[in-house]
Amino acid sequence: QVQLVESGGGWVQTGGSLRLSCAASGGSFRLFTRGWYRQAAGKQRELVATISSGGSINYADSVKGRFTISRDNAKNTVYLQMNSLKPEDTAVYFCNARMVNFGTDYWGQGTQVTVSS
Repeated sequence: QVQLVESGGGWVQTGGSLRLSCAASGGSFRLFTRGWYRQAAGKQRELVATISSGGSINYADSVKGRFTISRDNAKNTVYLQMNSLKPEDTAVYFCNARMVNFGTDYWGQGTQVTVSS
């Protein structure tokens, strides 16, 4: 019944902006750490940003100062505001909800972000 659905991906030019959203359904995700990961063609999936239930945030060094993660627990939604996009940001972006101590880890289907040079 749990489902995570990403939206907001697209095709932009270098320097442009996109805002990704991920709505979770099937229960409350207030106690979950929420995050965004990405996978470029031919590369492994990597962490982009996470935000804990208490609001602690981590960013990959490559996106610090450009991306902002936030969450709205009332809507079970996590966001990723992406500014100053670069071609190397091109990837499929995946939404994650995780509660490690309970062995719980949910993923969305991914949304494509393409940044043209």
